[in-house]
Amino acid sequence: MFLDLFYGLRDEGVPIGIQEWMAFLQALEKGLHGSDLLRFYHLGRACLIKSETYFDAYDRVFARVFKGIEGQFGDDVTQEVMDWLRNPENFKELTDEQRAQLEALSRDELMRRFLETLAEQDERHDGGDRWVGTGGRSPFGNNGEHPSGIRVGGQSKNRSAMKVAEERKFKDYRTDQQLDVRQLKVSLRRLRQLTRNGQATELDLDETVDETCRNAGEIELVFRAPRRNNVRLLLLMDVGGTMDPYFEPVSRLLTALHEYHGLRELQSYYFHNCIYDHVYTSGRMTRADAFPTADILRRLDSRWKVAIVGDASMHPAELLEAYGSIDPRKESPTPGIVWLQRIADHFERTVWVNPDGRAYWNGSHTARIVQRLFPMFHLSVDGITEAMQALVGARRSTAA
Repeated sequence: MFLDLFYGLRDEGVPIGIQEWMAFLQALEKGLHGSDLLRFYHLGRACLIKSETYFDAYDRVFARVFKGIEGQFGDDVTQEVMDWLRNPENFKELTDEQRAQLEALSRDELMRRFLETLAEQDERHDGGDRWVGTGGRSPFGNNGEHPSGIRVGGQSKNRSAMKVAEERKFKDYRTDQQLDVRQLKVSLRRLRQLTRNGQATELDLDETVDETCRNAGEIELVFRAPRRNNVRLLLLMDVGGTMDPYFEPVSRLLTALHEYHGLRELQSYYFHNCIYDHVYTSGRMTRADAFPTADILRRLDSRWKVAIVGDASMHPAELLEAYGSIDPRKESPTPGIVWLQRIADHFERTVWVNPDGRAYWNGSHTARIVQRLFPMFHLSVDGITEAMQALVGARRSTAA
């Protein structure tokens, strides 16, 4: 079984050699795993993985190799719990006073309480305020309500979870989508600022006639530079988490931009929930894909147009606090709101395109904050048309 782990990691492209493998076996021989599956998992990752870039590959291989090893009751218990969480009990909506009394938890405190609660709980629970359950005020479970929590199973209802207890799988938005791409291309035609640049290769008929008249009929040809679209667009896209339901429409937008040849230049990057010290060239968002946000601000001048695509829905700490990212591998000492402010200040024209309806914008605390920095438009044909007008039209103003 251990060799399956070794070769499985090699097959996934993880650079693992004999030295790391021998260190892992020696640690097992000394009993550092403590006969505990979780400690065994962390021990293997510490010995075998040299970069957090390969954490996801390690998780996939470990789950495949050691699935079911928890014990003879593990699968039955897990299945019973997931069946329960997939069928939540309805709960009575909280009043504003009750909602205000709920304690907002930090990421570390949330995870500590979650693990402690899992260790103590031994039965199903619905409608409460402590245990992992459904339809209540507990920070753990699904289909309940809490200002910060961990959703376990089920579907998002109130979109208030700070974290989702499930495998993290992000992927690139596609650039080959065809459905409704034509309509988006029509909207993108408004993203044009024609200027005359380059060599004078185009005959200017009006000036040629005028100059010929001034020369008493002697023909004088006048040339000018051709008019070209001078728009350079920086596209920043939120991926994963609450953006998963919008994979298709965002992919169609990206496809339309790639197929629209009128832009002088297009650059696109990914982020998750909020922009921090780095953005990423791939939706996998590994270290190899990272690109410093500060370098973008230094390299691109203020004339670049910026479109940020995301639902602006996140835990307030992710937006307002240092080290607020829910992914500790992407923590930043600079709060996300600071980076958003820097982007808004650096570029002359910026818009935020939100796939959620306007009702969600006004109901989300973080979305309301983002709207103070960027004019916000809906991810629809009409919304894209309005966003393109805002990028090339009148002076920038904040959406209502």
